[in-house]
Amino acid sequence: MSETTRAEATGPTAGATGVDAAETDSAAPDGQGGMPAVHPRRDRRRWLLWGALVVVLFLVPIYLPGQYLIVSTWVMTGAVGAMGLTMLIGQAGQLSLAHSFFLLVGGVSYTVLSSDGTDGFVGLGLPTALSLVLAVAISAAVGAAFAPVSGRLTGIYLGVASLSLVFLGWWLARVLPSIAGSTSSGRYADDLNLFGFDFGEKSPTLAILGVPIGQNERLFWLYAALTLIAYFVARGAVDGRVGRAWRAVRDNEAAATVMGVSVVRQKSVAFAVSSAYAGLAGVMVVWWYDGLLKPDEAVDSGTYSTAVAIAYLAMVVIGGLGSLGGAIVGAAVVFGTPLIIPLLSQGDSSAVLSSGGTAFSPVVITYLAYGALIVLIVLFEPGGLAALGRRLTARLKRS
Repeated sequence: MSETTRAEATGPTAGATGVDAAETDSAAPDGQGGMPAVHPRRDRRRWLLWGALVVVLFLVPIYLPGQYLIVSTWVMTGAVGAMGLTMLIGQAGQLSLAHSFFLLVGGVSYTVLSSDGTDGFVGLGLPTALSLVLAVAISAAVGAAFAPVSGRLTGIYLGVASLSLVFLGWWLARVLPSIAGSTSSGRYADDLNLFGFDFGEKSPTLAILGVPIGQNERLFWLYAALTLIAYFVARGAVDGRVGRAWRAVRDNEAAATVMGVSVVRQKSVAFAVSSAYAGLAGVMVVWWYDGLLKPDEAVDSGTYSTAVAIAYLAMVVIGGLGSLGGAIVGAAVVFGTPLIIPLLSQGDSSAVLSSGGTAFSPVVITYLAYGALIVLIVLFEPGGLAALGRRLTARLKRS
């Protein structure tokens, strides 16, 4: 599969309860003031599993073909953004349909900060690692700036208000081509470079076990590392004081206020954290397209469109609202299906994805699949696939 396939292939344009203690591996009380008991064997087993996962992720690019690595990196891009949205909706109880807008904010911020400003574009030429951190921080600041709205609205009213940001981003990207690039050609950002190691370099400069490590392999390692970091940070937030405050606001704002929780502040923090995750996903989207940032030509289709905002909402509903692991599974369903179907059937994702006129293209099949999943989940398993997985695991333990 050629290196241009990543830019040619397009990702899917595309009443559950939150997860509290069931999502957290809490220990049983030891009878001493209600403090949790320590289980060294369980902790040791958990660290061994994480270590095995790291080894597997390191070996995957060596044995997996490049086409499947491209699909994997796209799924991890969706997983990072979905983890931010599932914390906002499932943990904090704040509905948002603006996730694709914050993807655009993150992508534009990184592109402007990292590029050198040639060809009439605005650019600061900062180091790419610093540009990545600043892009995430800018996305978080923009999300926090939405606090005056999020603090006063709830439910569907907040969702409609947040949807307006997608239209605002689409309009700004079109009227500011020196910043976001044109809708026809876009503009390019620099690849991430850490300690002289260029993750976007196409020509292999090293080999592991006789396998040349090119762009696809480098990006897989980078995306896997970012996804793991995002998961552990989110895990700490959900299990800590911030997560408890979010759930208090979600369950009952009046009771949370009585307990001393600032409702407006916690909503602002939730939007900031969710926007930061979306901003990181937006940077990963730019890298996935070989550094190309290209504004959408229509507000209802494209990389930063309303369809993508709905696709992210579908991820968290399918995976289970509030579940970080469920968000990863939901991203695999929504973002992975349109790319993996052509590979399994024909071995080339670009041919089917670019056909556009077929009645059952991978994108159409994905719509049908996660549309049916959402209906089934709402009817039979409001906790999503995460709750189903916990139920099966508990049944296996009992048996």
